[in-house]
Amino acid sequence: MSLSTPVSESAVLDALRTVIDPNTGKDFVSGKQLRNLRLEGGDLSFDVELGYPAKSQIATLRKLLIDGARSVAGVSNVSVNITSKVVSHAAQRGVPLLPGVKNIVAVASGKGGVGKSTTAVNLALALAAEGARVGMLDADIYGPSQPTMLGVDRRPESEDGKTMEPLENYGLQIMSMGFMVEADNPMIWRGPMATQALEQMLKQTNWKDLDYLIVDMPPGTGDIQLTLSQRVPLTGAVIVTTPQDIALLDARKGLKMFEKVGVPILGIVENMSVHVCSNCGHAEHIFGAEGGRKMSEQYGVDYLGGLPLAMSIREQADSGRPTVVSEPDGEIAALYKTVARKVAVKIAEKAKDYSAKFPSINISKNT
Repeated sequence: MSLSTPVSESAVLDALRTVIDPNTGKDFVSGKQLRNLRLEGGDLSFDVELGYPAKSQIATLRKLLIDGARSVAGVSNVSVNITSKVVSHAAQRGVPLLPGVKNIVAVASGKGGVGKSTTAVNLALALAAEGARVGMLDADIYGPSQPTMLGVDRRPESEDGKTMEPLENYGLQIMSMGFMVEADNPMIWRGPMATQALEQMLKQTNWKDLDYLIVDMPPGTGDIQLTLSQRVPLTGAVIVTTPQDIALLDARKGLKMFEKVGVPILGIVENMSVHVCSNCGHAEHIFGAEGGRKMSEQYGVDYLGGLPLAMSIREQADSGRPTVVSEPDGEIAALYKTVARKVAVKIAEKAKDYSAKFPSINISKNT
């Protein structure tokens, strides 16, 4: 009678090192995502903690891990618990993090008309759909569009007379100047006044335990954008452009502005990359081809993906139900979710913020 060789922890770890997280390109062991590994005879259980939200991928990741573990001789039963934990990451040097907000992502473009706001709102909704707590700050003081896109037209309330409660819809916490003024009332403010109003909206909104705050930046690289980039603790920026040469020219300016103030570029989104005729299916590159991808290669930043020029995207945003909530299982929503996942993974790979773990030190002179 021969006795079976007991399963060793090292053999299990070796097997799990062959299982690659498709989102990070790394295995779960070296990525330090593995927790609480327990072996009892042929029964194996362990936890995996992801640094990014991935609600839609839990079943796929669990199957990959179970198949990898079962490749070890002697392992019969495998139990895997997968969770996500988004933590705070470092912002620009000397800029303190915002209470109630772990990570702030600026969605910016060098010029208007490239679909930045539509991209920003679908990015926020995609992160929320994956299980994250997400906020949306409409930073375009002069032309706020998020109230329309998110179907919200109420005024924010204040419970203490000092801070404002964010409005909510589709699982997002939302703040915009569009909530404060009538839709047809122009904001005739000079730069300093607009900047002050924006800072108040950001810092006096009672954000509630957000994993990500998406900031829909105003177009351009002027005073408001520069002030935001210097005073707001940005985890990183996403640049939105079309393939058109003129758009790329301005997008480069936006990218360089963030670089100069120490804000990491999380990647480039190429919007309106191709138009597919809704009648015949003919694909045409109206604004040029591959411009965003070439720009990402030129500046050594990630290409997050291309989005089509589709009438449905415009219609859904105008109706207050953006693509990710209108057609959550559709092809275009899947593209937005892929972009959102890449952004979240990129943030998870950044250095964590440890400032809260260290006590403040006061130095006083002896008298």
